[in-house]
Amino acid sequence: MTSEFLWYVIPREGPYPWEPEGRRPVDLRYLQQLAGSVERLGYSGALLATDLHDVWPLGSALAASTGPGFKPLLAVHPGLIAPTLLAKMALTFDNLFGGRLRFNVVNGSTASLREYGLHVEHDERYALSAEYWSIVKRLTAGEVFDHRGRYYDLRDAGASLRELTPVQEPHIPLWFGGSSPAGVEMAAEHVDVYLTWAEPPHLLKEKLDRVRERAAAHGRVLRIGLRVHLIVRDTEDEAWAAADRLLEVTSEATYARQLGVKATEDGVGWQRQFRHGGRVPARARDLEEHRNIWPGMSLFRPGPGTAVVGSTAQVVERLAEYGSLGVDTFILSGNPLLEEAYRVAETVLPALGARR
Repeated sequence: MTSEFLWYVIPREGPYPWEPEGRRPVDLRYLQQLAGSVERLGYSGALLATDLHDVWPLGSALAASTGPGFKPLLAVHPGLIAPTLLAKMALTFDNLFGGRLRFNVVNGSTASLREYGLHVEHDERYALSAEYWSIVKRLTAGEVFDHRGRYYDLRDAGASLRELTPVQEPHIPLWFGGSSPAGVEMAAEHVDVYLTWAEPPHLLKEKLDRVRERAAAHGRVLRIGLRVHLIVRDTEDEAWAAADRLLEVTSEATYARQLGVKATEDGVGWQRQFRHGGRVPARARDLEEHRNIWPGMSLFRPGPGTAVVGSTAQVVERLAEYGSLGVDTFILSGNPLLEEAYRVAETVLPALGARR
């Protein structure tokens, strides 16, 4: 199996960064150290998520301190920045840093987008996203055009960008994950890499079959990426003990906050991560679904809530099982991000034939 592996870079760092006592101080030098380590260890880049820091200054700072092997995957919400301005930012980034930019299309939630003055319900978010990214793709391909759609009315779009020659062809790549019918349709028609959070393989296969079917209906074939957390140790018992430790150090306030997020979250992908129903187990392994597949991370943190927990050999086996479903791109993480980037690179990746 030959696959591409990315890591994860956010400023919330430490052994259990969802709690103040589990978080370490992070500044620019630390983040640059993390990004440099990710590049040296053979990952092809990192996902920079919508967290405490805006991804554009963070991505620029990390790209400036790394070389061509570090390709930032920037998480961007459609609609918060005018598409022509986003294209200018993206083309500038690619011109300055040698064509390394990739977009992680984040549709967000109805509640979170209201903070930015964007009032769109679930399915309408995907309709907006489809129109928005179709414009951005054309602009980052160097086109000049008029556009009149449901959300945007543009005249001579791209004319001011003529001297920003595109570096990547045919456009800056779009990576995106959506599990609802509207999300799957948007992915099938517009994106380059379909991203999914980890699930038991039989459930993931059903979803990927739908995605491929819809992409084929548009005459397209998508690459498949998986975002998953790893708790990997020398032995299976040590790995589950590490997961137990996370349950022990997590506060009641964090559990309550995450249950509250579930109550207001309208994303289908997030709901699929909450298959345990919000139950906090006495032992981490009580929530094990498929062998080594643990949805317990959703009790602590937003976003991808499933981890692969096990020995090095077991984690390799589970990732290879996902590979057999057609996954060829993995966005991995572990806590702390710095130390676990080394552990995974030195133990897991060699067995999976990582490529840059």
